[in-house]
Amino acid sequence: MPNTPNVLELRVRDVIAETADACSLVFDASPEQVPYRPGQFLTIELPGGAARSYSLASSPHTDPQLKVTIKRVVDGYGSNWLCDKIQPGDTIRVLAPSGVFTPRGFHNDLLLMAAGSGITPVISIAKSALAHERSVLLFYANRDERSVIFHRELAELAKLHPDRFTVLHWLETVQDLPTKSVVSSVLAPYKNHEAFVCGPAGFMATAREVCERLGMPGSLVHFEKFVSLAGDPFAQPGPVVTATGGDDAGSLLAEIDGDVLEAPWPRDARMLDALISAGADAPFSCREGSCGACACRVIEGEVAQPDTDVLDPADIAQGWVLACQATRLSDSVKVSYEE
Repeated sequence: MPNTPNVLELRVRDVIAETADACSLVFDASPEQVPYRPGQFLTIELPGGAARSYSLASSPHTDPQLKVTIKRVVDGYGSNWLCDKIQPGDTIRVLAPSGVFTPRGFHNDLLLMAAGSGITPVISIAKSALAHERSVLLFYANRDERSVIFHRELAELAKLHPDRFTVLHWLETVQDLPTKSVVSSVLAPYKNHEAFVCGPAGFMATAREVCERLGMPGSLVHFEKFVSLAGDPFAQPGPVVTATGGDDAGSLLAEIDGDVLEAPWPRDARMLDALISAGADAPFSCREGSCGACACRVIEGEVAQPDTDVLDPADIAQGWVLACQATRLSDSVKVSYEE
């Protein structure tokens, strides 16, 4: 496929049954071959022009191969096809690892909150934080003990790091659904930690209120959410019509991997489309404003983008935008994809 430098072909090394309704795909690819950050995800191409994104449960700091974990969704096409059809030795096409649900560094101890398959990016972050000598508290909610993904691996991590890793399991069949008041009292000793939260919508809403109740600063609380892709991110975008002059003409300077690229940017075109049309190797995944893979920071100029809950308020205040959504307001704009 032309002009798709971030499309990778990965060979499946192993398929692991994690629980009755969750499986993991382990790839013949190391973090050196496919660089990624803890908490990121892979977007996997499916038959029929569909695609789904699944978080990496492996850690680039501790695991030799990349691994994604997939929980079956009732009547869900992607999750059931992958768990039923993929076998060791198969090759699948993926987009390069993406996502902003990842620590910028390991300077703080962590409070991790997960429910169900939300553990997938969270365990990746936990393993990396422990490898960097940080202390980690994990609050993990599930329906029952049989639905706990990574039960054995979490127990082994707790045994390996008894002074720095604590897991608080919450089972709905035993303790009912976690309430704001109970969770607040349990997690109060960890309110000065940096928090990462992932799970179903109801759990995320409870966790958000708990963090606010504990007075945790928004800049240290990060939320991930799972979304279904409506389009095909593997398809080529349509060409951007280049303006010849007048009010529609504009320019874009983008710093990507140490290089600076200049691209024409018509006023109504999306930033990402302008970059791809100019041949830029700009990161992206969903192209729908749902994942944050295309996030970049505006250095000069002004852009407009729809409201998004993908970026944290602190990130938005620092000029971060989603290239797949941003349109130009000023005549010239300069952005950076650097950390």
